[in-house]
Amino acid sequence: MSRKRLDIGFHRSDQRAEVNYNNNNRREFYQDRHTKRQRQEMSNPLTGRPYNTHYYDLLSTRMKLPVFEYKEKVLDLINKHQIVCLVGETGSGKTTQIPQWCVTWIRSNCPPRMKVACTQPRRVAAMSVAARVAEEMDVEVGKEVGYNIRFEDCTSPNTILKYLTDGMLLREAVSDPLLEAYGIIVLDEAHERTLATDILMGLLKEIAKQRPQLKILIMSATLDCGKFQEYFNNAPLVTIPGRLFPVEIFYSPEPESNYLDSAINSVIQIHMCEETSGDILLFLTGQEEIDEACKAIQSEVSKLGPNIGKINCIPLYSTLPPNLQQRIFEPPPESKKGIGRKVVVSTNIAETSLTIDGIVYVIDPGFSKQKLYNPRIRVESLLVSEISKASAKQRAGRAGRTKPGKCFRLYTENTYINGMQENTYPEILRSNLSSVVLQLKKLGIDDLVHFDFMDPPGLLFLVYFLSAGNIDASIGDVELPGSHRR
Repeated sequence: MSRKRLDIGFHRSDQRAEVNYNNNNRREFYQDRHTKRQRQEMSNPLTGRPYNTHYYDLLSTRMKLPVFEYKEKVLDLINKHQIVCLVGETGSGKTTQIPQWCVTWIRSNCPPRMKVACTQPRRVAAMSVAARVAEEMDVEVGKEVGYNIRFEDCTSPNTILKYLTDGMLLREAVSDPLLEAYGIIVLDEAHERTLATDILMGLLKEIAKQRPQLKILIMSATLDCGKFQEYFNNAPLVTIPGRLFPVEIFYSPEPESNYLDSAINSVIQIHMCEETSGDILLFLTGQEEIDEACKAIQSEVSKLGPNIGKINCIPLYSTLPPNLQQRIFEPPPESKKGIGRKVVVSTNIAETSLTIDGIVYVIDPGFSKQKLYNPRIRVESLLVSEISKASAKQRAGRAGRTKPGKCFRLYTENTYINGMQENTYPEILRSNLSSVVLQLKKLGIDDLVHFDFMDPPGLLFLVYFLSAGNIDASIGDVELPGSHRR
């Protein structure tokens, strides 16, 4: 009897397990159907149409970004403070995600027709980021999300999020001195310290006093936190961890005598020896070097025979037409033998904001062209000079966006530690100030000596430009708006 009871008991528990399993399956099935039905019922508040399936695929990817965990904290700081500083390492997702959160905030806290502006230092960055964000928000580029660069305004009256170069935002300030069309202004890549960025920071600091409801976000991957916080009256700081994937860094054992030849040889060696698929990003200083390197790489690979994978060299520099700049987003060439790779040979235009999918290997010679002005002979020139540690970190970060990567620095570790300065020298301290003086005059700011620059140029240097005859003659032709900020 006892054995029968045991057998019956075992049999019954097995039946219960089977019933529970079937119930769980049914529950998951109905939950799945419920989720799908919910998705179908959910509509995009910007367009009124249901979200497509691609939106949910991108949403799951976005939720894995390091910045996503800080959404509530960032929105809380925007609520409580007028100016917020944010440091997000390369690969954190700040450039694409935070402006989208600003759109959500502005729709519930500001009057209709208010916009979010996000500045970028490069034209190609503004275009590519706008396209990516429009895809993530399930809207069309040029409608709800747009961009504005020199000679191209891809926006509409319905645009609520606008990516634009810092120079274009300065132009808007001429006709709209208080930038009243915007509820939130995001200054991205502030560490680059371009002329336009420095003027904008001083301008926004002044506008913030007259528009207490305006919100300002200062974002960068490598920010001198203390300096920026002090400049913006001890604004709160959010630090977001970065890089999605680890990047292995290699240094040259000895200084290279010819960095261009060394860079070309490095590309060939990576293409031949590295077994992991992935594209290559090579940083050079200017158009002439880039064109020469592209020809040399293609020529060398063609001599290696049919057993080596195909390679496609794509140049990238600021004077390249926009349609040719978009070639960097093309997939790598297909190759029957070996690994086909795309090689992007770029100036420092690819250093910030620009995400080129598939980049796994970065080659950094450690040089870039910088604008320098000699006031004695009144000549402005572009000189090849060493990059800063901040720029070197940015370049290395390009390799870790889609998978674990490698960065080959064509200089010694000692050079990096002891020879490079921490941050890039501000452009305003090494440039011809004629354009700055005219720009500020055009904005209605007459007291240039006391204008609140983060790094003010030398007083004698500024007075020299103010007293120059050509500046005085030019000011006569400029239509000055009301001097509300004199």
